[in-house]
This record gives sequence, C-alpha cells and structure tokens, in this order.
Amino acid sequence: MERSAERAFDGVIFDFFGVLTFNMVEVITAFEDREGLPRGVFLEAWASARGQDLFHRVELGQISQTEWNRSYADLIGVRPDNLMGRYLHDAFPAYQVLKAARRLRAAGVRTAVLSNSLGREPYDPYAGFDLWGTFDEVVLSADHGVRKPDPEIFRLALARLGVPAERCLFIDDSEENLAAAHKLGITPLLGLDEDVTAKRLHTTFALPVL
Repeated sequence: MERSAERAFDGVIFDFFGVLTFNMVEVITAFEDREGLPRGVFLEAWASARGQDLFHRVELGQISQTEWNRSYADLIGVRPDNLMGRYLHDAFPAYQVLKAARRLRAAGVRTAVLSNSLGREPYDPYAGFDLWGTFDEVVLSADHGVRKPDPEIFRLALARLGVPAERCLFIDDSEENLAAAHKLGITPLLGLDEDVTAKRLHTTFALPVL
C-alpha cells in the first residue's frame, strides 16, 4: 500500500462495543432501569470471578449465548430469555464514528473492527451495522478463540490489515486493551464519547467535515 507522506497512520482498528455503539455504561444503566435492578448490579456481577468467567467464555466461543443468558441471569436475578438482547437493547450505532470510518476507508486508510464478541445467536449485536461492507476487515474473538487483551488477536488484526503496528491507530473504551495494543507499538486512542472520537479522527487524518 502506498503511504501518504502527510498521514501519520495507514490503518485504524476500531473496538465495537462502546466505540461503534453508544457508551456501554449508559447501555448498562438503561438495562438496569428497565429490569428494575439497582444501578451497579450488572457491573458488580461483571467484575466478580463468576461474571468474568462467563464473559470470557462467551467471548472465546466456549459457551453459547443461550448458556450465557441462563448463567448470567441467575447471577443478577433476572429472567434468562434473550438476556443478551435485553442487555444490549440500547447499543445503538455511533453514527458519527461510523461515518468517520467510511471516510477513512474512502481516503485509502485500512480499517478493521476488533471485537470481543458476545455470540451471534439467538441475538446478533452486529446486525444492522453493515460491518463487512463498511470496514476492510472484521475480527471477532469467538471466531479465533482469542480475545483482547491477548496480543495474538492484535497481531491477527494487523496481519489481516497488512499494516505494521507503528502505522496503526487503535480505538477502544478499555484502558486494559489500549495498554496491550500500546505494548505492541500500536498507537492507542481512548474512545468514550462518539462526538469526541469522531472529531479526533477528523483532526488526525485531516478529513473533510461534510
């Protein structure tokens, strides 16, 4: 790939949940309110040893989404039917970031999604995003049996993009994942706010504001 003399990066890797969607803390808060749960219950369960095990196993494809629904429902005290869909109900597209991603690709920057996936059946959180039409590469953890922050999944994304680490920007809402990417020479960017992230991309790559 021909490198632009003015461009700092030749590739951008985007996290999915919380970067290409609404902020996940807000998504979780809305879920708790709908379910009549005290605020903080979901994240407390997520931070527990059992919660971490369940999330890691579904992200690695070791358990099905249905199994996760049943076990995590028991952990937080709600009904299990379509729990993943209910939890992610408000994970709407971050349209400004997606728009910037399309402009980057049109400008010749290689783009990828790197997601710790949460299963695609019976609820598909990626439906409606057209990730495979918007980005050059889509890497889902369950498809490869490895998840962020394991360096192997970053190396896989870089290889698929054909971009060296030092020429790649990585956007995530997790400081742990950003630190792992940074150790490999990838430039990290914390993405917590859709408008701020889109503005940073426009500024970094001198994209036109349409």
